[in-house]
Amino acid sequence: MKQVVQNYKSGELALLDVPAPGCKPGGVLVRSAYSLISTGTELMKVSEAGMSMVGKARSRPDQVAKVMQSVATNGVPATYRKVMGKLDSYTPLGYSLCGVVEQVGDGIDDVAVGDLVACAGNEHALHAEVNWVPKNLYTPVPDGLAPRHAAFGTVGSIAMQGVRQGEPQLGEVALVIGLGLIGQLVVQLLAASGVRVVGADPDPARCELAERLGAAAAGDPASAAVEAAVAELTGGHGVDQVYLAAGGGSNQPVELAARLSRDRGRVVDIGKCSLDLPWNAYYEKELDVRFSRSYGPGRYDPSYELEGRDYPIGYVRWTERRNLACFLDLAARGSVDVEPLISHIADFDDAVETYRSLKDGELKAVAVLFRYPEHQGEEGETAAPAVTVPAVKLSGGASAPARVTKSPVRLAFVGAGNYATSMLLPHLTGRDGVDLSTVVTTTALSAANAKRKFGFAEATTDLDAVLGDKSIDAVFVVTRHSSHADLTKKALHAGKAVFVEKPLALAEDELADVLKAVEESGNDRLQVGFNRRFSPLLREAKKRFGARTGPASVRYLVNAGKLQHGSWYLRQGSEGTRFAGEGGHFIDTVSWLLDADPISVYALATPGNDDLQVALRYPDGSTATISYVTSGPASLPKETLDLVADGKALRLDDFVRASVYGSKRWVSSRLPKARDKGQEAELAAFVRAVRTGGPMPVPLTSLAATTAATLAVRTGLAGGAPVTLAGAE
Repeated sequence: MKQVVQNYKSGELALLDVPAPGCKPGGVLVRSAYSLISTGTELMKVSEAGMSMVGKARSRPDQVAKVMQSVATNGVPATYRKVMGKLDSYTPLGYSLCGVVEQVGDGIDDVAVGDLVACAGNEHALHAEVNWVPKNLYTPVPDGLAPRHAAFGTVGSIAMQGVRQGEPQLGEVALVIGLGLIGQLVVQLLAASGVRVVGADPDPARCELAERLGAAAAGDPASAAVEAAVAELTGGHGVDQVYLAAGGGSNQPVELAARLSRDRGRVVDIGKCSLDLPWNAYYEKELDVRFSRSYGPGRYDPSYELEGRDYPIGYVRWTERRNLACFLDLAARGSVDVEPLISHIADFDDAVETYRSLKDGELKAVAVLFRYPEHQGEEGETAAPAVTVPAVKLSGGASAPARVTKSPVRLAFVGAGNYATSMLLPHLTGRDGVDLSTVVTTTALSAANAKRKFGFAEATTDLDAVLGDKSIDAVFVVTRHSSHADLTKKALHAGKAVFVEKPLALAEDELADVLKAVEESGNDRLQVGFNRRFSPLLREAKKRFGARTGPASVRYLVNAGKLQHGSWYLRQGSEGTRFAGEGGHFIDTVSWLLDADPISVYALATPGNDDLQVALRYPDGSTATISYVTSGPASLPKETLDLVADGKALRLDDFVRASVYGSKRWVSSRLPKARDKGQEAELAAFVRAVRTGGPMPVPLTSLAATTAATLAVRTGLAGGAPVTLAGAE
């Protein structure tokens, strides 16, 4: 995904491709529709980044003090390395957005996939295509409120918290100094509270805008107009409250506040301005100076913001999240109008140029929004699917460096059943560069048999001992389906490369747990046994078919046949459905042929779910139908596939013969009993990746997308409607 970042040392702004965040418990993944540029706070950071080192120091004396303390504690060289390292790194921008919930983490029950939410937080509501947002930093958007308006939620909460600190009462008069984005919102909130407002700003256009939005009067603070308006509205007593929403180094705002306040008035600092209080003026009027801390109670409290611990409403009426919800409600009911504040809407791809225009003064703006490419329509009207599956995205955590090993690669097998002993181990036994180190089974005898037959150095029933053995490079998980996800998580956490036979998971929460393990461990060295894409025959057919220019149609018939009585595949309660167990093979094959991951799934079944029809849709308009049947005759080939596009066709006959039809026809030679479904080539690719530290044979995003699509078949059958794979690229 893309995200706006800045290097504070060099001042460089960039739109980087970065890993998408994972969906952790206690929060949701949100795909951005609109995000708001704070023309005050953010531009201040952008401007500071462009300063010299001396200028940066002058602008942040608090940080200079920390540096000096570090010098006293750690010495100059260590402090220098620490400071330069921190400065010379990318930092995010943004803290106010609206988007669509793409995935819901554990413990969240107040929103669902597809819901529109407003989000807050300078670590969670960033200018990025996808953000993970904890529970107390998002709130649902009321019906009827446009997404671009809901994107103002955070700055609206900042303004609202400032107004709450002023404790306005009906009939009072307030002065708002600084009519930028926050000041304009403060004006409207005060007016909605029954307070008469005077605004002060040197920009005539902003003064005019404030008057249109509810101010009784507004003018240049250096002129007599503001003082005259205050005198007229208050009978010469002075205003009840002053809200400092201005920035910069001038001390004029606090001096004006003292001059125009009534006796024992309240002065609330919202912005970041000079606060060299004139002692006599503030003392003689006994002015009450207050600070407004960002969005409200809960801000800067990790237990509230990150752990989701709310404050009891009886003790803390207005928290961050309640302020956010309140502002959106006011906007939805028309009590606050943010549309006139929108000076410019920029496409997210133009983010860097937009910041440059704002910084250089070419773009004069109160509020600027980024519009994201995934957002469909100005009002964010997207068709909600009847059923949705949580999006599968890679974690935002850094992947661990690939583990480069010396030859031979030491392998451990967890499980030694029929598939392992017939389809995998024969390709590994005696292979150059491979050392079959340990086999782990639940019974001692099966382990001993595998050791004897395939030449493992050791046989054991102790999985923990194998995972703790640092000499083992990779672990093969070839056990019953219900154990795959858990064993994969354990092996990833142990730092092993993992080859897990399909399926990777039997439920969405299991899949989420595996991806969470990737995030937590920093280990993404994972391969799922989707071997058909490695079939030499199919790869040759794809090569001869050539590149596509238009969408394709694919038909894949799988004659699965009846299961024998007593087969553990029939234990759906514990081992999942038969399609959940092996359907990923066929979805992965189609996705590899089309070079994309599916975006929706529609499934139909005969009574008893014996025969399935699974329709897949892909981003470029391609479609695929997988007929997974158990009622066919044994004499019918197990797998036949046809792909048609661009006036060409590819046909695969049960991995025995392949054909490509176009301007010229190509037909492979027919070799009886030569079915090669790719296991040997897949294992070779996996071993090579482990040995060299190169990329794994199949990207983790593709493995996850295929698993999600496979699981979506069950969801679709239950709901009787198409399933949108939320977050599919």
